[in-house]
Amino acid sequence: MRTSTAQHLAALDALTARVFPDHSEYCRSALRDSGPGHHVVPLATSEDFWEDDGTRRLIVEDRYEAERDALAVLLDIRWGAPRILGLRDVLERGMSGEDVPEPWATLSCHVPDLYLWRAGERWIGLGVAQWDKELPFQLVAVVTTVDPP
Repeated sequence: MRTSTAQHLAALDALTARVFPDHSEYCRSALRDSGPGHHVVPLATSEDFWEDDGTRRLIVEDRYEAERDALAVLLDIRWGAPRILGLRDVLERGMSGEDVPEPWATLSCHVPDLYLWRAGERWIGLGVAQWDKELPFQLVAVVTTVDPP
């Protein structure tokens, strides 16, 4: 089932209102990744690509990027133009031994670029994630008080 931009916006609003777990709590599942100072939630998840010649994957990637961009237009109205944060460098820094805080360390493993807004004490981000070429794409939302590295 496809979700609409309005549904994504409502889910993001609910996420920004959610309290962060304390320092002793951590919750990671297919539905969310929450820890001290952050929440990461998939807003939409595609099908997988195990039996794809690459054509369908490109179409779905374009669709997920278009969904991110449509939602970003609405967030631009609220918070202005986003900062585009490239996370490949963050991944390389983490692999070189630098201590990269969450949620940035995990995000850098599967989100190449994140659209990022500052709203009060929180950072709000949108990205298109994919863990591997056969696995589904996800439109992910991030809310965190942890400054980007």
